[in-house]
Amino acid sequence: MALDDFIKAFANEFDDTPQEVFKPETKYRELEEWSSLTALSIISMVDDEFDKSITGADLRSCVTIEQLYNMILSK
Repeated sequence: MALDDFIKAFANEFDDTPQEVFKPETKYRELEEWSSLTALSIISMVDDEFDKSITGADLRSCVTIEQLYNMILSK
């Protein structure tokens, strides 16, 4: 999955945040809609789309969407 496709899939986990907000450099934990429920949705999406497991600690260790994407690829 390319970074652009990952960003679209990531953005789809948010109901109220406009799609144009999501860019590689977006600091996702600073988004108003970010919550523990959103984090669980992202973990599930990564499992479904990448067939890889990430944890809450993995999400906390990354700052931007691109960093998260690169961390997933490295697993």
